[in-house]
Amino acid sequence: MQNAVRKERARDLGIPFDGVTGKWNAITDVPGVEVGYSTLIIGEPEENMSSSADFARTGVTAILPRGHRRSAVFAGRDDLNGNGELTGTHWIDDSGFLHGPLLITNTNSVGICRDTAAKWMLKNKYFYPSYVDGKEVPGFGFFYPSVGETYDGMLNNINGFMVKEEHVLEALDSAASGPVAEGNVGGGTGMRCFNFKGGTGTASRVVEIDEVGTFTVGILVQANFGFREEFTIRGIPAGKLIKDCDERIVSRAVNDGDGSIIIIGATDAPLLPWQLSKLCRRFGIGIGLLGGGCQNGSGDVFLAFSTANENAFCRTVTKVDLIADDKLDPVYRGTVQATEEAILNALCAAEDMTGRNCNFTPALPHEQVRRLFQSPR
Repeated sequence: MQNAVRKERARDLGIPFDGVTGKWNAITDVPGVEVGYSTLIIGEPEENMSSSADFARTGVTAILPRGHRRSAVFAGRDDLNGNGELTGTHWIDDSGFLHGPLLITNTNSVGICRDTAAKWMLKNKYFYPSYVDGKEVPGFGFFYPSVGETYDGMLNNINGFMVKEEHVLEALDSAASGPVAEGNVGGGTGMRCFNFKGGTGTASRVVEIDEVGTFTVGILVQANFGFREEFTIRGIPAGKLIKDCDERIVSRAVNDGDGSIIIIGATDAPLLPWQLSKLCRRFGIGIGLLGGGCQNGSGDVFLAFSTANENAFCRTVTKVDLIADDKLDPVYRGTVQATEEAILNALCAAEDMTGRNCNFTPALPHEQVRRLFQSPR
């Protein structure tokens, strides 16, 4: 991606992982998938900030399943805890298709992202039109853009509604393949994770299925969840062992551990909607390996799509490929591995942030993490 800056990732700190990654160890390793961002860093922190303050630590992340061209992909979704939002899911549940881009932002900006995505789809003819007597009906069509959110109100002036239409369009129009920026970018700009700075992270796994072939699973997360005392890295109680690296919270709006995580999964394996929903259930295992998933105040909301079966969407009859459920163990395993690593990549790439009302959240201290994996255990 144009705005991807190489930062230390979890593997660079000596954290061991299982599985084989794709070229970029990112969701964009799935052919056709593109990611774009708009990042809003506006104003300087002040105490007792009003909602009218010209201040933002937030943004928008866009994921285009098959790039900047009309597409409908099989999709499924699930959630670990439902205290969050992902629009358009009722029709995904019924139809099994995702028809447009995916956007992730802060809680109060879901509406502007959803409306702007609809306008963008119309302008770019990113939807399948309707026909009468064989002729396209101009302006006729319906679609439900999917927009997810996590709450960044500890660091961002979330009630200032600073995300505007132009920021959503920037994220959509900038989407590209290649390496993906992580940490304080896009919708993840103002997010916190395990009481450290969180945000955007990604990872991938290449999996081999006997008698079928080789496929890629890619994960992108917006990580804003977890309680530090429960934070675990590869079985090590990192949250308890890391010292002298604490948040300074002047004003509080949520309980420790509350927050949310949006996880988007992509694969080129030919999976059908019910299989993609089963794939989503494995995201929760990746969260649990790190010590998350126990908070009622968290929205842990998941969606997965497959870029295979390119001609699956039709208005008459079509044929599709699918992999038998009995063959999917390697895909599930790779999904868990990539989810765990994507969250850790978000933590490792994030940087210290002082935000709304001078609330401060530190980045994960790299040298302390390195020492955790260099010491005899």
